[in-house]
Amino acid sequence: MGTAFFDAKDRRKTAPVADGDTVSSITGPDDAKGGLRRAAMLQALAAAVWIPQAGLLAASVGRIADGGGLQDVLWPALGILLLGFAKSCLDAAGGRLAFHVARAELSRRRRAAAAALSISSPIDRGRQASGKAASVLGEQAELIVPYLARFQPARMKASLVPLIILAVIFPVSWVGALVLLFAAPLIPIFMALIGWRAQAASERQLVATGGLNGFLLDRLRGLATIRALDAVDATALQLRREAQSLRLRTMAVLKIAFLSSAVLELFAALGVAMIAVYVGFSLLGEIRFGTWVGQLDLTEGLFILLLAPAFFEPLRELSAVWHDRAAGEAALKALDALAEGGLSIRGAAEIAPAVPVVAETPAIRLENLAFRYGADEPLILGDFNLDIAAGEHLALLGASGSGKSTLLSLMAGLAPCTGGRIVIGGLELADDTAALLRGGMAWIGQKPHIFAGTIAGNIALGRPGVLRGDVADALDAARLGKVAEAYGSRPLGEGGIGLSGGEALRLAIARAACNPHLRIILADEPTAHLDAATAAEVTESLLSLAIGRTLIVATHDPRLAARMHRTMRIDADIMIREAAE
Repeated sequence: MGTAFFDAKDRRKTAPVADGDTVSSITGPDDAKGGLRRAAMLQALAAAVWIPQAGLLAASVGRIADGGGLQDVLWPALGILLLGFAKSCLDAAGGRLAFHVARAELSRRRRAAAAALSISSPIDRGRQASGKAASVLGEQAELIVPYLARFQPARMKASLVPLIILAVIFPVSWVGALVLLFAAPLIPIFMALIGWRAQAASERQLVATGGLNGFLLDRLRGLATIRALDAVDATALQLRREAQSLRLRTMAVLKIAFLSSAVLELFAALGVAMIAVYVGFSLLGEIRFGTWVGQLDLTEGLFILLLAPAFFEPLRELSAVWHDRAAGEAALKALDALAEGGLSIRGAAEIAPAVPVVAETPAIRLENLAFRYGADEPLILGDFNLDIAAGEHLALLGASGSGKSTLLSLMAGLAPCTGGRIVIGGLELADDTAALLRGGMAWIGQKPHIFAGTIAGNIALGRPGVLRGDVADALDAARLGKVAEAYGSRPLGEGGIGLSGGEALRLAIARAACNPHLRIILADEPTAHLDAATAAEVTESLLSLAIGRTLIVATHDPRLAARMHRTMRIDADIMIREAAE
């Protein structure tokens, strides 16, 4: 967690989306459904154009068989050409529209998920791991595009085009219509049975992908620790097992996809073969029934035979994209889970002004404060009361899990309290005031995040009004001047590569010192995992920054606690015992 608070709405404006996403007029699911419906109608109309083409082609062959010449088939051939051009244009327009609508819907959902992540509370237990969230937003979300752009139009075509072809064939031959009518329902039945397994397999495969991404990110972050513990081989073996598990799940999804295609091809081939047998024997005179008037002639038989593959074509196309449906719905579910969020930062929808409302160092009062992580979770804090005087330095002591860090997070408005209220400088911390109050706060955690860039850039953080002289003063206040001189303009690595733990914490203190409106400092275990000498340096820098400001520290360090004005111990039952220094 960083050391400066920024307005969450500003973060949402710049929420990242993957390359290729573009701003569109699609603003909601209804717009997307309407656009996909129009695209599907265009593609269905393009498929239906084959019916008059088949009629003209059958009539031309019939005329040639009856002894006609070139002049008898010239106009039908021209009609076939024009209809083919119209079919190509309609199909291309429908496909293009479907793709753009799908991309716009993906962008909208990505923005919603990224916005929910940007305002989610850092203490939310249900918050997605960063590796899994990145996998869903960047990789898995792309599966939505083929699902929306291909499956949805294919489903409408499969619903409309076969019915139109049946309506055209039935007046010509009721036997041909019955053959197609009995063959067609078997395809969606078997596809639905296979589709249930395909969706479950796709969900398991996406979960495995997200888990592997999270595993890799976690191990990369702890690479130095893994090397120090000589656990490189064990980590590599575990990575191999995870990759093998993902490979097996991926192959299971592909197996089901190939199976669904094979089932469709089987029934489509049988249906076309039965039509061909009927037409052939009818033309040979062996079958004398199946038409409403007279016997089936060459033109009628060829017309039915040309339409039979077109009858199954939308169903074949639906089968080809059936796997896209399973994968797309699983991706939509994962993306919607990110967008739902959980605990959110208070005042996330407010825009913080340049100057905080608290001009002087404020007193803080907690009245009957209560907090739980979820409706079914036990209380972490219950009926908690605390008064902190303006400019007081307070140490919160207690065992791990007693609620010290949670208490600091509630004071910072990083999560809404379940009950009670927090009053800072006479102003109650609420959704409409949290952003205002946070402008005068700084958070210093155990492991402040260091961005890839210079030390000066990591201190200024792009905040308006922070001048080079302010950065120099902050470096002196944090006793980091020599380190800054050693690095000069050379950039730090992402995550603070190149800095020691104590130097990273002093950089966090320098960040806070650059805030001219700083009135409250919240420090969560700032000296944890540091040796005695480094912890003493960090303590001195922190106390120097806290002169004239309110400081609340959650710590296990008795030496740091001894330097505070007052200490308070929080036990597991939220009982407060005060020990004045």
